Amino acid sequence: MSKLRFALIGCGRISAHHLQALIDNYKEAELVAVCDLIKEKAEVKANEYLHKTEEVKLSIEKPRVFTDYQKMLQEEDIEVYSICTESGYHAEIALNCINKKKHILVEKPMTLSLSEADKMIREAEKNKVKLAVCYQNRFNPTIQKLMQSIKEGRFGRIIAVTARILWNRNKDYYKQAKWRGTWKLDGGCLMNQCSHSIDLVQWIIGEEIESVFSQIENFFHPYNETEDYGSIVIRFKNKTIGNVEGTVCIYPENLEETITVIGEKGTVVIGGLALNKIKVWNFQDNKDSWEEVGSKCNTEISNVYGKGHTPLYENFIHSIKENKIPLIDGREGKKSLNIILMAYQSQKENQPIIYQRGLKISTLDFIGLLEKD
Repeated sequence: MSKLRFALIGCGRISAHHLQALIDNYKEAELVAVCDLIKEKAEVKANEYLHKTEEVKLSIEKPRVFTDYQKMLQEEDIEVYSICTESGYHAEIALNCINKKKHILVEKPMTLSLSEADKMIREAEKNKVKLAVCYQNRFNPTIQKLMQSIKEGRFGRIIAVTARILWNRNKDYYKQAKWRGTWKLDGGCLMNQCSHSIDLVQWIIGEEIESVFSQIENFFHPYNETEDYGSIVIRFKNKTIGNVEGTVCIYPENLEETITVIGEKGTVVIGGLALNKIKVWNFQDNKDSWEEVGSKCNTEISNVYGKGHTPLYENFIHSIKENKIPLIDGREGKKSLNIILMAYQSQKENQPIIYQRGLKISTLDFIGLLEKD
């Protein structure tokens, strides 16, 4: 089959990883258009893609530049759209693309509203297009090895999975863009910085949620509407416990991101800058050692985004060409969103929230939640 023709909507800091993923998958996909409200930013990304493809000796045309994605949607040759805008705009843009029968890859979180997430899933199925969400850490070799061990039953019964995201985001970070730290367009550290690890906790456990209880607070970022610290306890229907501690208050810089899995016959800790290194690997069966697994799975990375976008794109491209379900389709992408919004609701009600299908929670329900008396 011919190469899939991609367009990129939103040219902020994460867009560079989407560009690189498309270059890495050059045999099956190409970027033909970019869009940003600020034309200069779109021009930079178009030129960046052109130069990077020249470096690997690909002969392509410079991607077309747009400032209005609605005009870009009129271009009939574009088949797939990658959405990298502010989180609060994901749903509107995605639905407009889906209704034009375009495939969609949307950055996390897929939206800030459960009803919007449901609509995105429903409309994608109705229009027979693929919808996928960027939780690229699922593709880390460390995480893939962990999941293999779970499928092989090496842990026995898993009793708990804990995620810790101990990062620093200072005033300069939030002042770079007015949407950051707002309920309308962003959410707090749980929604933004912790979303990947929350996705992994529920994916590793692989069971339906029973309840969510949380405590959240804004300690050191008074210019934000949202939390800078959050702690969540998730009880699953098989009685396994999921724990999440996330913050952007760590002094003076990022400290760690870890996933710990505790089972009756095994204990694993994965850490590093973006869950890229095995820290602990102990199993009763002694099939492999920490050194052996680490030598095969550990990777060196330069930032918290890791290298997962390339295999994520590969999976998404193949799902389109082979008409298969992407690893992280809309239903999968909604699961972490559901947990985070239930955590906010738990803080609002100061009690555990019992899971029920058809919840209609949105970040807009929590405006004023952390205002001080």
